Amino acid sequence: MPQPPWITKTGLPSVIDDWLNSNVVESCLAADRLFAPKDGSYTDIPADLAPELRQALEKRGIDALYDHQARAYALARGRPDPGGPFSGGAKCVVVATPTASGKSLCFHLPVLQAIARDPDARAIYLFPTKALSRDQETSLHRLIADAGLTIPAVVYDGDTPGDARRAARERSPIIMTNPDMLHTGILPHHANWARTFQALRYVVLDELHTYRGVFGSHMAHVIARLRRIAAFHGSNPVFLCATATIGNPREHAARLVGVDPSEVALIDESGAPRGPRRFFFYNPPVVNAELGIRASYIKSAVRLASDLVRARVPTLVFGQSRNSVEIMLKYLRDSLGDTVPEESIMAYRGGYLPEQRRAIERGLRAGSILCVAATNALELGIDIGDLSAVICAGYPGSVAALWQRFGRAGRRQELSAAILVGRSAPIDQYLARDPEFLLSASAEEARIDPGNVEILVQHLKCAAFEVPFVCKPTPQAEGSFDRYGTLDEDSTKDALSFLAGHGVVHEAGGRFHWSADAYPANHVSLRSVGWDNFVIIDVARGKTIAELDWRATHTMLHEQAIYQHDGGQYQVERLDFENHKAYVRKVEPDYYTDAMTYTRVSVIDQESDKPAGRASAAWGEVSIIEKVVGYKKIKFHTHENVGFGDVRLPDMQMHTTAFMLTVPEAVCLQLGGGRAAGIDALRGVGRALEAVASLALMCEPTDIGQTLGDNAGEDGLPEREPGHGPRAGFDPTVFLYDHVPGGVGIAERIYERADELLERAHKLIAGCTCEDGCPACVGPSEESGTNRRALALRMLETIRG
Repeated sequence: MPQPPWITKTGLPSVIDDWLNSNVVESCLAADRLFAPKDGSYTDIPADLAPELRQALEKRGIDALYDHQARAYALARGRPDPGGPFSGGAKCVVVATPTASGKSLCFHLPVLQAIARDPDARAIYLFPTKALSRDQETSLHRLIADAGLTIPAVVYDGDTPGDARRAARERSPIIMTNPDMLHTGILPHHANWARTFQALRYVVLDELHTYRGVFGSHMAHVIARLRRIAAFHGSNPVFLCATATIGNPREHAARLVGVDPSEVALIDESGAPRGPRRFFFYNPPVVNAELGIRASYIKSAVRLASDLVRARVPTLVFGQSRNSVEIMLKYLRDSLGDTVPEESIMAYRGGYLPEQRRAIERGLRAGSILCVAATNALELGIDIGDLSAVICAGYPGSVAALWQRFGRAGRRQELSAAILVGRSAPIDQYLARDPEFLLSASAEEARIDPGNVEILVQHLKCAAFEVPFVCKPTPQAEGSFDRYGTLDEDSTKDALSFLAGHGVVHEAGGRFHWSADAYPANHVSLRSVGWDNFVIIDVARGKTIAELDWRATHTMLHEQAIYQHDGGQYQVERLDFENHKAYVRKVEPDYYTDAMTYTRVSVIDQESDKPAGRASAAWGEVSIIEKVVGYKKIKFHTHENVGFGDVRLPDMQMHTTAFMLTVPEAVCLQLGGGRAAGIDALRGVGRALEAVASLALMCEPTDIGQTLGDNAGEDGLPEREPGHGPRAGFDPTVFLYDHVPGGVGIAERIYERADELLERAHKLIAGCTCEDGCPACVGPSEESGTNRRALALRMLETIRG
């Protein structure tokens, strides 16, 4: 018998039943999988654990450790692995278990045990963000209080007041900080931290998987400098690392810490229990069959989230960008305004001020906030309480990131839901056709390149400033030479001699001293963005409401942009670029703005080339210039384009590496339809190549940029002569480039697998069910009356010969 209409259904099972009984939802499910619950695997609390710490665990109802926690404790203490082959003496311990498996205790217990037994012992905790260090500070203080211990643990970052900084240096055995502060605020001043470095027993690296790409390459050098300073002060710390599931945890930790993989003890089997989880892949219905366009994934995610919130199911919705998160927040509040209070639905993203983010975290833990729309800022292990459902509005780009997000739900042993809402993009549609790839594929590998010369030289300068290098035999250790990072002794000396030739270090008697006036760490940004954020000021209230990084400012804070914040809309009246300030006023428009970016590529140096059928493949160094040239006005809810505007801001320039597929003009002309058709075909090939490369190389789509240009010219896009199309002699080139300064090797790997990837691109396009080209394969044609899909297929077949 159906329930009376005045009774509101609550709870996740009722929502799932309604979805499966509704043709609107059930007909769009590309996958529906129930993951069975898993029992926990436990080990007795170690006999040597300090009574105070045992008491703290008992207060929390813990009378046994998960297996992986007990193994981590033993290995951190230098003992054999009770559940694995490692015989002890590990220089680095890596715990690679899922979200909510109790990884924090894996490093808290050995650190507190060491300090409880030796009050002079020291530890440094490193977290990728200030927010995470503040969150873990609270967690650690609770554990210390439950143990009845008086062990100071201080967060040391840019927000730490002066008196607390002095206390941290002089009295705190546990320093909790982030890579940026370690790089600029601690290592260059290590003499002030002598007490810490002389007795440094442990270095904790949490969220190890975030140290990838250029940021990770910088981090490897920061750790190399930390180890060098610790050795100078007479200590040799053990590194305790925690990471979400990645494909190469041992190898990644070894490269990051600078040790041999055989010295890294890996724990990748979780002993934590897990409740049942229901996975859905919701693929929005096709609304335009000719163009292959599906219903808005944002509005579809909002509809599913609204169903959950009405049933009082705590829900987290992940968006692809800051703008999409704010749009979802507005739509959720509009949809649920009569059901739940506005303040129970919030957004969480970069740009919000710290106090606002902390308030949202507290609201989630307390249960007063039912739904949060968030960017990947909430992927990391910040404690946000118990959630029952996670919706990903669009595939985040990697299997590892997807399951990291889904791991945010189901912290209790109850049913949880994980819902992926597909976009019209090629990768999402590929996964919709083959959802088993998501369910069975291994997680991607984290990649760094500490040997990147530009990064290495920057940190070698910092290292020389911190401690002089000795490059001759010493009386204490004949034949002993300093070496830095991945360099051997001779290469270290050669690199230092290079710096001496440029006047920044001075050699005297085989010792290299820093000799320049500049303070090197201040000129090295670990995250490859400008140091200074732009502050956003509400002119009506004269109050700072948010801040944005330099790159995001170009697309979100140009003049006349609609900046969205906490569900409200603000129009940018003035952007003071020189002083990094944006002045905004609250408005109530019926549209939001979306920036349009133009990309230009110039080839600096070609490293290698080879034939690719009748085309040529190459890779090398390039200069990428991105410029925001205008913006579109997009109407809320209908997503109609209702206007345009111009933007005049400086270019954004980046040196990186790129793969280049160059097709001679003569080959393009064989397709018929003239040069315009050939270029349109290559645009489609480029889109397909970008999609298959990110899947084949197991990297995120945001790691790869793609554009069409001319390998021989300086201009990125084809030059056009009025009324005549592209200029004569144009050999169009598809560029796939590393979307990070300096590159991390992706372009070279694409080059090595060029033939395979071209074949995969052909299969992707040929297997699409559209007629003329759609977002799932090559994108719609930009030339009227042409069939981009057919042209792209013919182009690939012509290239193969």
